[in-house]
Amino acid sequence: MAIKGNSGDNRTRSSLSIIILVGLCCFFYVLGAWQRSGFGKGDSIALAITKQTECDVSTKLNFETHHGISGVGNELGDSEAKTFKPCDDHHTDYTPCHDQKRAMTFPRNNMVYRERHCPPDGEKLYCLIPAPKGYVAPFPWPKSRDYVPYANVPYKSLTVEKAIQNWVQFEGNVFRFPGGGTQFPQGADKYIDQLASVIPIANGTVRTALDTGCGVASWGAYLLKRNVLAMSFAPRDSHEAQVQFALERGVPAVIGVLGSIKLPYPSRAFDMAHCSRCLIPWGANDGMYMMEVDRVLRPGGYWVLSGPPINWKINYKGWQRTKEDLEGEQRKIEEFAELLCWEKITEIGEIAIWRKRINADSCPGRQDEPQVNMCESKNADDVWYKKMEACVNRYPEVSSPEEVAGGQLSPFPKRLTAVPPRIASGSVPGFTIESYQEDNRLWQKHVKAYKKINKFLDTGRYRNIMDMNAGVGSFAAAIESPKLWVMNVVPTIAEISSLGAIYERGLIGIYHDWCEAFSTYPRTYDLIHANGVFSLYQDKCKIEDILLEMDRILRPEGAVIFRDSVDVLIKVKTMASGMRWITKMTDHEDGPLVPEKILYAVKQYWVGGSKSSEE
Repeated sequence: MAIKGNSGDNRTRSSLSIIILVGLCCFFYVLGAWQRSGFGKGDSIALAITKQTECDVSTKLNFETHHGISGVGNELGDSEAKTFKPCDDHHTDYTPCHDQKRAMTFPRNNMVYRERHCPPDGEKLYCLIPAPKGYVAPFPWPKSRDYVPYANVPYKSLTVEKAIQNWVQFEGNVFRFPGGGTQFPQGADKYIDQLASVIPIANGTVRTALDTGCGVASWGAYLLKRNVLAMSFAPRDSHEAQVQFALERGVPAVIGVLGSIKLPYPSRAFDMAHCSRCLIPWGANDGMYMMEVDRVLRPGGYWVLSGPPINWKINYKGWQRTKEDLEGEQRKIEEFAELLCWEKITEIGEIAIWRKRINADSCPGRQDEPQVNMCESKNADDVWYKKMEACVNRYPEVSSPEEVAGGQLSPFPKRLTAVPPRIASGSVPGFTIESYQEDNRLWQKHVKAYKKINKFLDTGRYRNIMDMNAGVGSFAAAIESPKLWVMNVVPTIAEISSLGAIYERGLIGIYHDWCEAFSTYPRTYDLIHANGVFSLYQDKCKIEDILLEMDRILRPEGAVIFRDSVDVLIKVKTMASGMRWITKMTDHEDGPLVPEKILYAVKQYWVGGSKSSEE
C-alpha cells in the first residue's frame, strides 16, 4: 500500500510540474508579445473581445452583385438586436433635409426654401428606406454614364421637359443620356473642347471643378475622361431627380443651391467654376453669389458663364427678355468681376470666361477702394450654416508678385501625392510634412488589408464611394482610380479642418455633420468607409441616427467598412444585425492585441412592397 501511495504522489507532483511549466511558458509568451506590441492597457480586454467576436482575417461575406443574398447567413445571432422595419413605400426617395413639404414652409427669397431644413428629432424616421420595385445594380462605369435603369429612378418628366435640349431620353427599360445640355445640345464633349481651347484642361492644371445648377451633370460626366473631377450640385426642385440621375450615372453630385448660406466647401478649393444657364442671379444681392464663387475659387482659377445674359444682343428674343434687362444684368456681372479682380480672357458666342488673379499684388489698389467690402472673418473655411455675405475674402499673403497666393499646386496626378501647401505651411494643426507622409503610408497599408477581405474594392464594383471621416484624404488617395471616385467628408465637429488640404490633393469633398442627413438621395453610394466616426460622435447623437442614414444612402448589396475601437464596433455590429446587414469583424492588420478592429458589412437586397420587406 505504501508503494502505491508513493506512486500516486509522484504522478500528482509530475502533473503539477507540467501545469506550472505550461503556465510559465504561456505567461512569458504573452509578456513577450505585449512588449513587442508597443501596447499595454486594454490588451487583455482586446484579446478577450477578439474571442467573443470571433475576429479573424477570413470572411464569409459575399461582396458580389446579385438580387438576393439569402445564401449568406447572419453571423451575429444576437437575439437582443433591435429590428428596424421598412418604411412605407412612398418614402422610397426620402431626403430628410430636403423634404418638399417642409421646404414650402420657408421663405422663397434667396432660395431659402431650397436649402437644408432637417427634421426635428420627433419627426425623424426610424425605419429602413425601401428601394423601388425592380431595382437593379447600376451599369458599370463607363456604361453608366450613358445608361440608367428606369426601375432605379422611375421618373420620365425630364425626358419631356428637356426633350429638345438632349438631356435624357427614355428607351425601352433604360434612360439614355446623350450628353446634351441646355447650352450644349450638340453634346458636352464639343462644349468642353471649346473651353479647353482657352482653359488648360488637358495638362492637369485644372483638376477640381464646381458645377453650379448642374442638371443631370453631363458636364461633369464628360470631364471625367479628361481627368477633371467636378463637384456638381442642384436643388431638389421641379426638375425631378436631376441629382439622383447624376449619381446613378456614377457622377459626383449633391443636392444644393446658392441661396443664403455659404457653400459647404473650403476656400480656394476649385480650379474651375461653371454655370451653364444655371439661372443664378449673379448680379443680384450686391454680387454676393459671385463673391461666394470667388471664395471657393483657387487663385488663378477660371469662372465659366454660358447662356443668359452672355451675347444678349443676338439671343434676347429667344430668351424672352428685353434688351435693357439683359444688358443691365451683364453690366453688373462685368462690374462685380472687375471688383473681384477677375480678368476676362474671352467671350465666344454665348460663353464668357474670367480668370481670378493669382494674388492681391496683381490687383493693386483693390483693398483701398471704398466700395470693396472685405470680409471681417479671418477663417474663410468656417461655413457650416453660416450666412453668405456680400464681402470679398482676402488672399493669403505672398512675398513676390509672381507667387500664387496659398501656394502653387502641381499638375494632377502628381498633385495627389505632393505635400499640400496648407500642410507645408503649417496651416493644418497637428500635421507636419513628416506626419502627412506617414499618414499616406498608413492608409496604403490599411487599404491593402481591406483588399484581402473585399477583393472587389478597386475593380469597378464600387463606383460611388464615401469616406465619412476623411482626415487629409489618404484613404481616397490610396484607392484612387478612374474606375471610382470618393466623396471625402470632413465632419464639422472634427478637431482639424482638413478639407482644404484634400482639395489641394486633387480630390473632392464636403463639410457635414453626421447628426443630420446627408444632402443626397437614397441608394446613391456603393461603398461607405467609416473611420472613427462613431467614436467621434459619442454623446453627440444616437448610433441609430447615423446607421440609418448610412443605410438610406447605401445601395442594396452595397458595402461598408467600419474602423473603430472594439467596444464601439460591438454596439454597431449588434444594431446593424437589425438592419438587414450581414457583418463580420476582423482584427487590425497588426494583430489581435490592437484594440482597434475592422467591421465589414454588406446590405442585403430587398425592395418595397415585397415579402422580404415585410419580414
